[in-house]
Amino acid sequence: MDGPVADSADGIVSDLKRGSGRIAVWGTGFIGFSTMANFANRGVRAVGYDIDAELVDRINDGEIPIDNLEYWLGFETGPLVEDGLMHATTDVRELFADDIVVHFLAIPTEKNGVPWDGALRTVIDDVIDHHDFEREDPVLLIVESTLTPGMTDEVVVPTIRESEAELGHDVLIGVAPRRDWFISPDKNLRTLPRVFGGQNAETTALMERVLGIVCRNLVPAKDYEHAELVKSIENAYRHVGITLANQLSRAYPEIDMREVLRLVGTKWNIPTYYPSVGTGGYCIPLSSQYVLDGTDRPDELSILTETIETDSEQPTVVAEAIVERGIESVAICGLAYKGDVKVDVLSPTRHLVEELQNRGVAVGVNDPYFDREYVEETTGARAIEFPEGLFGYESVVVIADHRKYEYMPEERVLSALADCELVLDNPAIWEDVSFGEGTEYSYTGGRDWLGRRSEPRQ
Repeated sequence: MDGPVADSADGIVSDLKRGSGRIAVWGTGFIGFSTMANFANRGVRAVGYDIDAELVDRINDGEIPIDNLEYWLGFETGPLVEDGLMHATTDVRELFADDIVVHFLAIPTEKNGVPWDGALRTVIDDVIDHHDFEREDPVLLIVESTLTPGMTDEVVVPTIRESEAELGHDVLIGVAPRRDWFISPDKNLRTLPRVFGGQNAETTALMERVLGIVCRNLVPAKDYEHAELVKSIENAYRHVGITLANQLSRAYPEIDMREVLRLVGTKWNIPTYYPSVGTGGYCIPLSSQYVLDGTDRPDELSILTETIETDSEQPTVVAEAIVERGIESVAICGLAYKGDVKVDVLSPTRHLVEELQNRGVAVGVNDPYFDREYVEETTGARAIEFPEGLFGYESVVVIADHRKYEYMPEERVLSALADCELVLDNPAIWEDVSFGEGTEYSYTGGRDWLGRRSEPRQ
């Protein structure tokens, strides 16, 4: 690494390792908090900013404020807080201290179910407005959030160039999207391949040294333009695969498509995707839209347009299938889109509840990770307990594979389902439960799970 960046790289990395320099993390949700914690756990001082005062207080009390994250993280953060290696704040001015040498941006890039750049613009403006142009070393900005392709050039670079800061001298920019799977301890920030890229080879090399303090498996891209495309495209691949699974189950109603896809997945180069009630979370539902928004030729990506349409309508298809069976009341297990993760962003439950209620169906929702007030305010449905609260509902739909739904003794589940006529099991966690003759059970993708069985072939 040669040039002006190289002259500063040793100082930046040395400051971080010695403790005379700190990282600033914008946003302390799943991504931001884990960035803080992992760097602090390697001896790097970290300060995180968030507008949520309660979340900030919990972090500063030494808590891991996100349910079950300690399982994925693998260590406690209390000692790191006590030793002054990490803390959080609601005062944005703390992130402009002279000893801040790297900014990690872990901010939301979606709002109301669509890609959004408002927070990114605000953060970049703040960093530039408060930049100390007299400092010896440049400040490094690393964007961890998922970006619409081209957003770095459309938002970040112009903001810097319109200021007094000199890009490449005062400010360095890079993109390093996160891939963590927060329910699998082996898929974490330290072990997963981490794609990253900077504005030039020098910045990329500096990023490698900074990220390498924590990450063991770094994969450099040509530049940030290529790095920012990776997250959206890899998730769009998954989005297409999941949607194809749903289309297959609808096209072959007489076949157990979940079983077929399990067998298909035994081929070494084919991932396994199963039919579902619909996708959810920050990544998959929006990935195809990110890719479409980033190109001037969206017509060339008709497969993504159709994927979005099919995925968006899947909860409607499920609601119609339930109503066509004559069901008048439904209990839904899981507001979160995935088991043991407290995330209900774009959860299919929200859409399913709305579609059922629009058809006159009474709906109750349980999720052990959300309180009653939040469930009722978010869904408009009645919050119920598990399993006793399922009693009296004609149908139960399991959305998330929460551990509580799996470990509950079968006798208690069956007792609560005494009046249940239909169970639709999205994660197939009750496949081995011995339901009575009066209860029809099907996992998503099973034969006739949508009640669309065609005539047997001769």
